[in-house]
Amino acid sequence: MGIFDGLPVPSDKTYLRDELARIDESWVAARFDSLPHVVHILTSKDRETDVLLLKEQSDVVEEVVDEVVHAYHGGFNKAIQNYSQILRLFSESTEKLGDLKHDLAEAKRSLGTRNKQLHQLWYRSVTLRHIIALLDQIEGIAKVPSRIEKLIADKQFYAAIQVYLQSSLMLEREGLQTVGALQEVRSELTKLRGALFFKILDDLHAHLYNRGEYSSVASSIYERDDDVPTTTAVAASRMGSQPLSRRTRTLKGDSQFGVRGITNGSHRTSSIEEGSSFDEHEEEESVEYDEATVDGQTVKNGTDSKLLSHQLPPWLSDSTPDEFIEAVRKSDDPLHVKYLQTLVQCLCMLGKVAAAGAIICQKLRPTIHEIIISKIKAHVETRNLSKSACSQGDRTVAAGLHFVKGQSEAYRLSKEKPQNGISNSGTHLAVSPVSPLMVPGGKAQAAAKDLLDSILDTTVKIFENHVVIGELLELKASQHDINTPKSLPTDVNWNTDSEASQVTGGYTISFPLTVLQSECQQLICEILRATPEAASADAAAQTAKVAKKAPKKDKRNAPEDGLAFTFRFTDATVTISNQGADLIRQGWGKRASHSSQEGYGSAAVLPEQGMYLAASIYRPVLQFTDKITSMLPKKHFQLVNDGLLTFTENFVKDHLLPTMFVDYRKGVQQAISSAAAFRPRAHTTTYTPTVEKGRPVLQGLLAIYLLAKEVLGWAQAMPKFATDLVKYVQTFLERTFERCRTSYMEAVLEKLSYRLIGRHDIEKLMRLDPASACLPGLLGHSVSHSEAVGSDVELCELFLSLPSIKQDNLIRDDNKLILLASLSDSLEYVADSIERLGQAVPHAATQAEGNSRNQATSPRNLTSFADEYRKLATDCLKVLRVEMQLETVFHLQEMKNREYLEDDDAEEPDDFVISLTSHITRRDEGMAPFISGEKRNYVFGGICGIAANASIKALADMRSINLFGVQQICRNTIALEQAMGAIPYIDGENVQQNLDRVRTYFELLNMPFEALLAFIAEHDQIFTPTEYSNLLKVNVPGRDTPTDAQSRLSEILSH
Repeated sequence: MGIFDGLPVPSDKTYLRDELARIDESWVAARFDSLPHVVHILTSKDRETDVLLLKEQSDVVEEVVDEVVHAYHGGFNKAIQNYSQILRLFSESTEKLGDLKHDLAEAKRSLGTRNKQLHQLWYRSVTLRHIIALLDQIEGIAKVPSRIEKLIADKQFYAAIQVYLQSSLMLEREGLQTVGALQEVRSELTKLRGALFFKILDDLHAHLYNRGEYSSVASSIYERDDDVPTTTAVAASRMGSQPLSRRTRTLKGDSQFGVRGITNGSHRTSSIEEGSSFDEHEEEESVEYDEATVDGQTVKNGTDSKLLSHQLPPWLSDSTPDEFIEAVRKSDDPLHVKYLQTLVQCLCMLGKVAAAGAIICQKLRPTIHEIIISKIKAHVETRNLSKSACSQGDRTVAAGLHFVKGQSEAYRLSKEKPQNGISNSGTHLAVSPVSPLMVPGGKAQAAAKDLLDSILDTTVKIFENHVVIGELLELKASQHDINTPKSLPTDVNWNTDSEASQVTGGYTISFPLTVLQSECQQLICEILRATPEAASADAAAQTAKVAKKAPKKDKRNAPEDGLAFTFRFTDATVTISNQGADLIRQGWGKRASHSSQEGYGSAAVLPEQGMYLAASIYRPVLQFTDKITSMLPKKHFQLVNDGLLTFTENFVKDHLLPTMFVDYRKGVQQAISSAAAFRPRAHTTTYTPTVEKGRPVLQGLLAIYLLAKEVLGWAQAMPKFATDLVKYVQTFLERTFERCRTSYMEAVLEKLSYRLIGRHDIEKLMRLDPASACLPGLLGHSVSHSEAVGSDVELCELFLSLPSIKQDNLIRDDNKLILLASLSDSLEYVADSIERLGQAVPHAATQAEGNSRNQATSPRNLTSFADEYRKLATDCLKVLRVEMQLETVFHLQEMKNREYLEDDDAEEPDDFVISLTSHITRRDEGMAPFISGEKRNYVFGGICGIAANASIKALADMRSINLFGVQQICRNTIALEQAMGAIPYIDGENVQQNLDRVRTYFELLNMPFEALLAFIAEHDQIFTPTEYSNLLKVNVPGRDTPTDAQSRLSEILSH
């Protein structure tokens, strides 16, 4: 763009813009230099043309200037005219101001002459207005009583107190004190103050126990929450001298009645304080209202709940706005907390805090007692309704469902009669010190836990309200005298004690906590059927310690405090202020008479009562203590530490555990000492692997397992005492093991089989036997084939090299053998069960054992007992296997030093073989119900190997044998093979292979010498050189044996 583009050139002279564009920009430079242009003209060839061009450009510029001047000329003229007009107006204003000053001076001189008369008129008008205002006030005050009554009827207590205080101030003004017509109004206001106090106190009492109009929303929230929500309470003082709980938030602003405001923090779920057992769960989360109704409007959860919390509560709708109301409106506290704050503020404004505190203290214990009784009655009604509903249906099915619900899966006992004809539940009832209702997870335990959970949950909700009130009163007591009505002169009759407990009429946070725990403790004692002496020595000592510091009790409280419970002392030492005593005498005390303390009626809910219910009480009390601790300021923690949980733990430690040990020790003794404890019983001919289907576990061991399972059930219910309970189980298992060991020794004492399995070499060889893989202690033990074959041969050689076995060296009583079989299976069953139970032992017990400083002296865990039981079970099976092998050797040793010169073909086996096979069959049938198939294979599976080796080895000691003798021996092997084949799970192929080897060996005696040598040359590995040599040594009638037979045999075997 050019420098002349902005000039106001008319549209009909646009050519001027083009002409201007042609002018060189050097003509418009800031520092114009004419010399170049002069030189250019002088040196130009056509000077006239250049001069003419310059003139034309000059004409264009002049014409443009004319257009510009013409365009802006009107504006210049108008601006000059406006400026002239402004000068004229300023001149006129100056003249008028001078005239005004002159007029004011004249007015001042005129008024000065009438000053006194004007002052008199003004004073008269002020007096008249004051008189009119007083008359209006008198008329308004006369209507105050009816207005206050209406506000009280509408439960607008804060508005009623505002009206009352304003009216009281008016009546104290100068000029109204002498009005006689107002004396009646004063009297009515005095009466209304008392009525208003009792109305507020009634409403406060109802809301403290969640029975008020504004308690419903909070109650519905609590019922949906697993954790108890904490309520934001009043804030700390400005100096921060009061140690308040985590629930307390900072107040903002000072109201005209001395209230520091209400919290702005949200309503949060309680978080456990330091020192609690649930530190890892510390978190805060907002509680959303599902639905709340205020002023007839329903507001749903979510964002609308925040809008609801900032609306003016309905009970303040008629109040005059002030700082307190503004603080309540801005607060995020739940509705019921705001209402409690309003009621406390009302009491402070009335100056009746001490009286209210005294009456609340007076009513606390009877009210809690009544609430507990009502909860128990509600449980009774619920149970009766459920019973009536069940009775309309199938009674059998309903009973079955009720049984399943009443007992947990881990402790349920089968009510069906097992196939062996012996009832497990009957065994359990015979030795258990508690009834089926009382076992861990039984109906009585579940009922006690449900009842106590419900009552303690209600107690926590009540105490939450008391914490709100207590912290509010403590805060206000630290700020000013809360027993002097606001804006009223101090009455000398009111309590002015500086101590918080005196200012609040004896009401502090510790008082309701003590009473609540005391009542809950009495209920627990009733459930446990505990006597007054059931409180531990520690608790009694603490009671005495605090009682020494407290004032002497009133004698009229003595009957109630006859039971020496841990928490009785606090509420008995409350000092009631003058106000409280007066008001109690006026009638509140009559309504708050002590409720009967004869009991709570828990027996109507619980199927059975007794100290064993402490197991179901312990966990609810622990949870109750954690919730209470999370609400309390730190300065009150000691009340929790010395409270209900301490009593419960002391009761369990000092009373339940010793009683439990004695009771279960008697049960164990009864189980293992009865005549039928170790008597094998079976009503089936085959083995079943589960007890429910008839596994014939010895009744003594089955009872011990059930008792151990029950005691560990108590440990799971009370993890803190799991270490002691596990020690009890270990003691019981140790005594049972000793009894089992005694039964085992009675069967095997002085028997050869017992001595043999104790030898290290034989024990090592038996471990290498592949059949031992089925033994309880050797499961998963792998052995190579070469080791297995070598061990079997060595064992046979050891057994056959023993001196002649006598009958006294063997266990001849089949009942003892059956007992060993049954004992082995029962021990294995108990070992497996103990190992499973040991995995479920609470972490506290295992950790306590792991942290033991001296591991050598620390108690053994349950796994070590399971290993001992398995080892004894393995010994029983080893004895049975060796016993059957020795029995075989005992019978077959009759083949030695005998002549097998038979006259005819054998039709029957030898008598000793018949005896052996009958022993095998009889003992197998006797053991069949008591041991599994693989263990029967282990017990009887070693017979064939030892029989084959014994038969072959017996040839060396035979004097003579003929053809019929060989047939007799073959007939013996057939009989033995048939007997062994009748045993299930026996390896028939192995049996046939061993006995075929015997038949092959003896049939070689029927061959001529040369044919025998040819066979040996071809099959030199089937038998050993010694066994081949014995074939030539024995006398066989009709066989020609050369004198060099042995040398020729040796020559063949050497190649």
